[in-house]
Amino acid sequence: MNALNKLLEGRISLAHGGGGKAMHDLIDQIFAARFKPDSREDQARLSHPALAEPGAQLAFTTDSFVVSPLEFPGGDIGRIAVCGTVNDLAVGGARPLWLSVGFILEEGFEVATLVRIVDSMVGTAEEAGVRIVTGDTKVVDKGKGDGVFINTAGVGVIPPGRTLLASSVRAGDVAIVNHRLGDHGAAILAARGDLALSASIESDCQPLNGLMEAVLAAAPGVRAARDATRGGLASCLNEIAQEAGVGIEIEEQLLPIHPEVRGVSEILGLDPLYLANEGTLVLFVPEEEADAALAAMKATPAGQGAAIIGCAVSEHPKRVVMQTLFGGGRIVDMLVGEQLPRIC
Repeated sequence: MNALNKLLEGRISLAHGGGGKAMHDLIDQIFAARFKPDSREDQARLSHPALAEPGAQLAFTTDSFVVSPLEFPGGDIGRIAVCGTVNDLAVGGARPLWLSVGFILEEGFEVATLVRIVDSMVGTAEEAGVRIVTGDTKVVDKGKGDGVFINTAGVGVIPPGRTLLASSVRAGDVAIVNHRLGDHGAAILAARGDLALSASIESDCQPLNGLMEAVLAAAPGVRAARDATRGGLASCLNEIAQEAGVGIEIEEQLLPIHPEVRGVSEILGLDPLYLANEGTLVLFVPEEEADAALAAMKATPAGQGAAIIGCAVSEHPKRVVMQTLFGGGRIVDMLVGEQLPRIC
C-alpha cells in the first residue's frame, strides 16, 4: 500500500496537527493537491484588475461552520462553508474572488470523509467562480471536536457606484425571494434521524453570486439584500426593518414553501419563516424595477422559484407584519432562542 492510500484509508491523529511529516503529508496529499494554491507561503498574494478600478471597494467576511450531520441531502459542511461565505459577499453587492479555509479536525476523524468534504469545497468554489487560496489545519483531542469544524474568510470587490445597505430601504420597495423557504433547516432535521421523519427534502445550499449579478444588471436600483440563513426569513426582515426604520408587510399566500417543509413544521410545531436557508435571499427593490428583478432571478438556476412576497411600508415602523390566509395581520418577531441548533 502506497503512502497516499494508507493516508486515505486511515484516520486523523494528533500527529496530523503537530507540524511534522504527518501534517505535511496531509496538507500535500489532501489539501494542496485539491485546492492548488499558487505557493506554499504563509499568506496568499492576490491581484485582480477590479482592484485598480477607481472607486472600487474591498469586501471582507468570515464565518464558521459546525453543521450536524456533516453530510446531508443537498450538501455537506464543505459546500455550506463555500456557499455561506460567497453569499455573504454577494448580498452586499460584492463580486467574490478569494476564500481562505481553516479546518479544526478531531482525532480519529476518517480521512475518507475529509476528502469528500474537500472535494465538495473544490466543486462548489468552481461553481461559484472563486478560488480557495490559503488555509490552516489544527487537530484537537478525540471527543473535543465533533469530527470537523470549518472556518472560512472571503474577499471580494464591490464595483464603483454599487451600494446595497439595509438602511436604504424605503416605503414602497418590493420584497422578493429567490427560492422556497426553510428547505435547509427541514433537510437537516430530517437527516438527523432522531424523529424518524420520512421526507425527501433537500437543502437549498447554493452560491448566489451569479444570481445577484444578473439581478443588479437588470435592476440597478436594488436597495438591499440579505441571505436568510440562521433565523430564517423572519430574522432577515426584522433586521432590515430595524435598520431602515420602515414597516414590512408580507403575504402568507405568496410565500414559497414546499408542502413537505410545511408538513414537517406543522408536526413539530416549527415555523418555516424561522427555518434556516443556505441558498435563499430576500432583496428589496424599487417598485418600478420589481418586474425586471423578478424576471432576472427566474432566468438563473438559483432563482427559478423566485416570488414577490410583500413590500416595505410607512406604517408600523420597525415591525414585520404578515397578512395571514385568514385575513388578519400577525406580527412576525425576531427569532428568540434557537429552533434548531448546529444547522450551519
